[in-house]
Amino acid sequence: MLVNIIDKFKIDGDILSIEKYGNGHINDTHLLTLKTGENECKYILQKINKNVFKSPEKLMKNFASVTEYLANKINELGGDPQRETLNLIKTVDGNSCYVDENGEVYRMMLFVKNSVCYDKVERSEQFYESAVAFGNFQRLLEKYPAGTLEETIVDFHNTPKRYENLMKAVKADVKGRAAEVESEINFAREREAFCYTLENARVDGKLPLRVTHNDTKLNNILFDRDSGKPICVIDLDTIMPGYSVNDFGDSIRFGASTAAEDERDLSKVNFDLDLYEMYVKGFIEGMGDALAKGELELLPIGAIMMTLECGMRFLTDYLEGDVYFKTSREKHNIDRARTQFKLVADMESNLKKMHEIVNKYSQKV
Repeated sequence: MLVNIIDKFKIDGDILSIEKYGNGHINDTHLLTLKTGENECKYILQKINKNVFKSPEKLMKNFASVTEYLANKINELGGDPQRETLNLIKTVDGNSCYVDENGEVYRMMLFVKNSVCYDKVERSEQFYESAVAFGNFQRLLEKYPAGTLEETIVDFHNTPKRYENLMKAVKADVKGRAAEVESEINFAREREAFCYTLENARVDGKLPLRVTHNDTKLNNILFDRDSGKPICVIDLDTIMPGYSVNDFGDSIRFGASTAAEDERDLSKVNFDLDLYEMYVKGFIEGMGDALAKGELELLPIGAIMMTLECGMRFLTDYLEGDVYFKTSREKHNIDRARTQFKLVADMESNLKKMHEIVNKYSQKV
């Protein structure tokens, strides 16, 4: 019974309603409405999916520490920490989450008033605004000691490791599919050295370790219902140490494409340089002078790297028998891999222009 779970948290009032909330596919989420006297207050209650997040205690350690830091930083800057970041509600024992007798992990957060999120871009300016939001998110966390965070999903954006996994899948060929995707395998092989670019830059001191979100899509931002402006970055379960250019690149991979991620007609799949420019402008504005010179130089590389990495992951899963990504049709994962590789090729041919766009807006910081 959820009522019994709710009683474990430090909240007061009579429960008016408990309803399923949002379109998330991972955690089990409910919206609670409580009444105290004449006032109503809303909360979000979530059960963390332990099948996805194997170490929920590490996840919650990161979550609690980062949101507390953000609240303090936002308060210092004169903002509203109750709307501009997520706020955990402590349990009656003072913990950041509650673990029931079956080992299920629950957390509660204050509902962000007058907010809305969008599953897809409804106006082109939203892509720019999402860039500002994610850039600002990293700027606020610029001084946070990223190395103290737990790695909740090991090697999540370790591109050399993803390449190694692909080669292992090619060698094993458990489903006998390697021969039919030889051109895609060769596409990845030709870029083996490139896979190490960001890791080498880190070793050379050109790429600082930062607090990264690792799921920078539009529906992980709350917008103000009245002004339409972004107010809060949400879904912090994948907060980990990482590179700013990866967060940037993942947004470009998904948002600056002219087609769906699983489009079968590759003639429809192209890299949209105008959308790329829109995101570059917003991301640099959001981060301001927090972006290091090396990061600016590597923003276009981050876009190619995240697209290549995603394509390799789809290809690996296809070779292994579609065991990780959900599929709805035969060869779904290879269709996905091909769209990503088409985007990689398009980005490579536009790399000079991509750098020029970054230089154009970095001069304004």
